[in-house]
This record gives sequence, structure tokens and C-alpha cells, in this order.
Amino acid sequence: MSRIGIIGAGHIGSNVARAALAHGHEVVISNSRGPETLGDLIAELGPGATAATAADAAAAGELAVVAVPLKNYAEVPVEPLAGKLVIDANNYYPQRDGQIPELDDESTTVSELLQAHLPTSHVVKAFNNIMAADIPADGTPAGTPDRRALPIAGDDADAKDRVSALLEEFGYDVVDVGELSEGWRYQRDTPAYVSRSNANELRDRLAAARRYRDM
Repeated sequence: MSRIGIIGAGHIGSNVARAALAHGHEVVISNSRGPETLGDLIAELGPGATAATAADAAAAGELAVVAVPLKNYAEVPVEPLAGKLVIDANNYYPQRDGQIPELDDESTTVSELLQAHLPTSHVVKAFNNIMAADIPADGTPAGTPDRRALPIAGDDADAKDRVSALLEEFGYDVVDVGELSEGWRYQRDTPAYVSRSNANELRDRLAAARRYRDM
């Protein structure tokens, strides 16, 4: 059992919380409006879930999940996440986030932006290419035929091993895409984005990804 700090209590964050609690973990979850606004969610999640500020959730978690609108990534607390594993579930939607030039010209990626903001954390990209409600619902035991697979990317091998173990526990096969810079392969509008895939199908879809400028 571990304690997971969740920064962002929207669709992705709340469903990661549901999956974590179902597998015996504790969660400390936050939003931008304050813990007092999370009463209904905490009541629904039940024992093992606690509401907190973003800073307190980051400090409490042995690992953290960041699932905020990308335009707010710079508000993610830095110091409480120093040295920790951080799972980045963010996606770039210009119509919501505004134009971010370094993403528009593809000189970096979403998770590399977060990694630059959290220079001593170990960022791994995961949970961004699955519909939120599927996170606690689609997991199946290891060896299940056609088991769903999820991709990860990151620059730290130990961090990726820990995320792989968590995803396996949640019921998913894992496909390691490589470094954070390869995370674009399962961002929005790519073949692997929100497509239900087993491991072989996912590898094919990742290989078929094209940069936006080449579409």
C-alpha cells in the first residue's frame, strides 16, 4: 500500500483515485478551489481518501499524479515534489489552454514542460490517453486475452518501473515508449490516443504516430 497525492480532482484525477483506492492505496486529493469544496467527492470515495491543498497533497504522497488543465501546470508545487515520482496525465488542448508556442512548434512536449517545472522530480507520462472513466473500469488480471495496454514514457528507469508496477496492479499491460521526448506518440489526435488497444495494437499505433506538422 502507498499514499498517492493527486493534484487535480477532475475526471482523470478522481478516477485515478478510484482505481488506487480499489487496490488498497490511500489518496490525498486536491483541486484549485480548496479542500473544503471536495466534500462530496471524498464522501463518495470513502475511507482512504483525504482532501487537501495541492501543496499538502504533494507533500503527503509517496508519489504524485498531476492531472490539471495544462495552462495551470506552472502552479504545481515544486518543493513538496522534490525527488519524488510524478505521473503526468496532462494533455494540451489549445482551445482550453491557449496557445503554448513551444508545444505549437513541437520543440518540446507536454511532459517535458512539467519536468522542466519540477527539475528534481522524476516525471513519467501516463493516464493521458485513456478515457477517465475507463481507468478504474477496464483493468483485468494479468494474462487476460486482449488485455488493455497503456503507454508510459520517462527519463528515469526506476520511476518507469514503479509506474509500470502500478499500472499492472490496476489491470493493464504496459508499453514503454522511451524517453519523455517520445511522449508525443500518444498525445491528442494520434492513433494511440483514447483507442482501446492490447499491447501489440498499441505498439502499432505508437509507431504510426505522426507529428502535427506532418499531418
